[in-house]
Amino acid sequence: MSEGMLKDGIAPGRLHPAKYPENFSDLHPPLDRHEAFVEADRCYFCFDAPCMNVCPTSIDIPLFIREISTGNPLGAAETIFEQNILGGMCARVCPTEQLCEEACVRMEAEGKPVKIGQLQRYATDIAMDEGKQFFTRAPLSGKKVAVVGAGPAGLAAAHRLSMRGHDVTIFDARPKAGGLNEYGIATYKTPDGFAQAEVEYVTAIGGIEIELGHALGQDLSLDQLAKDFDATFLGIGLGGVNALRAEGESEAPAGLADAVDFIAELRQAHDLSSLPVGRRVVVIGGGMTAIDAAVQAKLLGAEEVTMCYRRGQEHMNASTFEQDLAASKGVTIRHWLQPKRVITDNGKVTGIELEYTKLQDGRLMGMGHTMTIPCDQVFKAIGQTLEAETVAGLELRAGRIAADSEGRTSRAGVWAGGDCIDMGDDLTVTAVAQGRDAAESINRYLAAK
Repeated sequence: MSEGMLKDGIAPGRLHPAKYPENFSDLHPPLDRHEAFVEADRCYFCFDAPCMNVCPTSIDIPLFIREISTGNPLGAAETIFEQNILGGMCARVCPTEQLCEEACVRMEAEGKPVKIGQLQRYATDIAMDEGKQFFTRAPLSGKKVAVVGAGPAGLAAAHRLSMRGHDVTIFDARPKAGGLNEYGIATYKTPDGFAQAEVEYVTAIGGIEIELGHALGQDLSLDQLAKDFDATFLGIGLGGVNALRAEGESEAPAGLADAVDFIAELRQAHDLSSLPVGRRVVVIGGGMTAIDAAVQAKLLGAEEVTMCYRRGQEHMNASTFEQDLAASKGVTIRHWLQPKRVITDNGKVTGIELEYTKLQDGRLMGMGHTMTIPCDQVFKAIGQTLEAETVAGLELRAGRIAADSEGRTSRAGVWAGGDCIDMGDDLTVTAVAQGRDAAESINRYLAAK
């Protein structure tokens, strides 16, 4: 164990410098041509295509795999991009083990599905590397659409609107476009600046301008957008983070942080060895963000990383694959524990007290007895919330923007999609589908004006 690993508290440089690029290298190295052919040959090309039926973007999976098998990866990429213009990112981050690959007939027959996600990456990477554009703009409509949020939903909406001949301006509060693809996904899932490469690929169709540093509720308002544009799409995600509701949290001690901020800092770091991390880290939560934070804390050199989730393993939002990945990296996952008190000394985290929980008559209940985990860093990964004041005047449901199946909100001329709406499920692929479908609805609306 290195000398740095023995440091108590939160410190950078816990590992030898050579370990960082190794730890944060591509989680799934891409298939080469031969591997892609062999894998594509495993597909049965099912007529009823159960894999396609569970894909939120309805990609014709048997068709694109057949195109790969016949030596036509660009044709495969076009098939993918027709339905999902962010198919390259989704190939990397989509929980295929819960969607298309779980539905694969090979999975049912052999317990080993066709590697649909990696085949999708194989095709889309070739197209993007060659700069191959498959779509052109329709005759210009003279209409202008504002897209607020440069994440998956916003980018998908902007691309489809541009295809339909409308001029699009994307506004985003961050210094870079990409949304969660740029700021909220584990570094080892999308290394080498892929998120920005995808933004450039999507916007290369033309007719899309991106203005950064503009936030709804600050220098942007729905009223002003309604005056300046013919329609507005909101893909603003969720900006707030749920509280632990634990004693000591309000004192904001050093070492208590939001997991989303930790992940964003990692994503933007040029030198991972300069990032501080605790020797003993606790992550509160059971979703993908919790897994990403826990695994990356371990990869940065944390000696002990423990995830604590208030319910059982079967209730966790993180997929079984992600849970197994965390365990393989040395993360301990503990269930039926909820935070009760953040323990501090001189304004710094020294531990967390957790209460054991149980389900009683379908409700989660504290059992009254506790345990303590010594630690110097606690990450909150218990879900994000919509900052409602930014969308004042829009109807909300369950704390998110109320939208119909086409993404229409309670205000005429305003659509929304992605995590910010009540039908969002925190998946990139779902956000893409909702952005794409809202764009088609907007196009019909503009054609009728």
